[in-house]
Amino acid sequence: MIRLNGLDRRDFLALLGATTAASGSAYAQAAPKRGGILRVSAPANPSSLDPATGGSGSDHVFLYTMFDTLVAFDYETLRPMPGLAESWSYPAPTTLVLNIRPGVLFHDGTPCDAAAVKFNLDRNRKGERSNIKGDLVTVADVTVTGPNQVTIRLTEPDTAMPLILSDRAGMMCSPKAVEERGKDHDRNPVGAGPWKFVSWANAEKVVTTRHEKYWRPDRPYLDGVELAVITEVQTGLRSVVAGQNDFAYQLLPSQKPVIDRAKGLVAVTGPTLYCVQMFFNCAIAPVNDVRVRQAMNFAIDRDEFNKATMNGLSEPAVVTMPSAHWAHDPIMAKYYPYDPDKARKLLAEAGYKDGLDVQAIGFSDQRWQQRQEVIIEQYRKVGIRIRFTNGTVAETSASFNTERKVPVFLSAWTGRPDPTSTYQLMFGEGAYYNAARVAATPEIGPALQATRAVEDTESRRKAFAKLQRLVTENALLIPLVFQFELDAHSQKVKGFKPNLLGKPKFENVWLEG
Repeated sequence: MIRLNGLDRRDFLALLGATTAASGSAYAQAAPKRGGILRVSAPANPSSLDPATGGSGSDHVFLYTMFDTLVAFDYETLRPMPGLAESWSYPAPTTLVLNIRPGVLFHDGTPCDAAAVKFNLDRNRKGERSNIKGDLVTVADVTVTGPNQVTIRLTEPDTAMPLILSDRAGMMCSPKAVEERGKDHDRNPVGAGPWKFVSWANAEKVVTTRHEKYWRPDRPYLDGVELAVITEVQTGLRSVVAGQNDFAYQLLPSQKPVIDRAKGLVAVTGPTLYCVQMFFNCAIAPVNDVRVRQAMNFAIDRDEFNKATMNGLSEPAVVTMPSAHWAHDPIMAKYYPYDPDKARKLLAEAGYKDGLDVQAIGFSDQRWQQRQEVIIEQYRKVGIRIRFTNGTVAETSASFNTERKVPVFLSAWTGRPDPTSTYQLMFGEGAYYNAARVAATPEIGPALQATRAVEDTESRRKAFAKLQRLVTENALLIPLVFQFELDAHSQKVKGFKPNLLGKPKFENVWLEG
């Protein structure tokens, strides 16, 4: 299990009770068995099954079944590990060489070789429909330097790149399938992961089946993974209790007692980077005024929000990284205490002494509407009249990040393996999740570059502290709480471990009985 890494969560640990022991016993097991279909309750419909064109962090659990990444990561530390690239090196500060694992085949039988890797990296950084250009902003060109070797020339030193390639940017699609299917690849993808795509009934179910020529000869254990889209997590958990599904993830803390009472269920938990937060389009009034954004931060009682929406069992958030993460900044984490008087003063200075109206979008399911209600009431107390228009994850994400006509989006940041990716994608110039598409201040760009230029953790921590100060002082978003992972599965599910991203992977799972 992932430890809580020093978080002061005594109440959380008390509630969890014997979770660690129950889950831990699931790891000391007999030899894995081959066969069976894992049935998963997923809380959101994918925005796309093409890693380059999707726009939702909730896509990853679906994508992980079908796509391997160039670089893998350690579940507990997010340390980079070999993946489709069996090794890599920096022969010069601005040169990254990837040695691609030989013999890997895509699901359509075509080779996942150096040429395929170049195709994907070029498409991800330059493709018209790519939403991950910001991930590869430092890539100048990609060259095939051998049948299974790719050399990436960088515009500047970038030590974040290996972990960036453990995310969407490193998920390899079949070039043949992409070229033949075009936009249809979004709904009929071809990767090189442990399972291959079978079908997607929109808002209902995604079905995958075993990739018989997967490069790891002993994997996958499962014949397939079926992800049923059940947006209400209470219903999702009931489906596992009833035996209709085997696994449910991103459950609410209030559901832990239900798991404990249910016969034959196992609870799994751990800290994550998943942050419930409010995104700003800083190009749109009234949030184009930093005083308004600051006021909206001071007006939020994060402790009360945590109690009302998460049973008090998440970590209140002011900065972008949780206290469990090495890049967390404890100084800036105190920058926005709950101060309604300060919020009113800032609003008056911005010309809104009688309050203001703010349009926002959010998700339509019950738990998100509960969060909206708490925010509406807290803002009412300082004269901010916020109104939400709701929709699905895919609809609202596209509305905010693509159409870019709404100033505020209540959503979540699900995390990225390297923190540079998080800051680049949310605050970098032209980044998909930066709805304004311009850097909020001239200092953001150089500060981002500084996080990539050094390799040792302490130097990077200092660089992130400078970057976080810019983000926080300019109130570029409103972090609310870091969510703890809570999953539930039947006792026949074996080998599952959570990861710090809070996005389940099933590569080591098998079914017993």
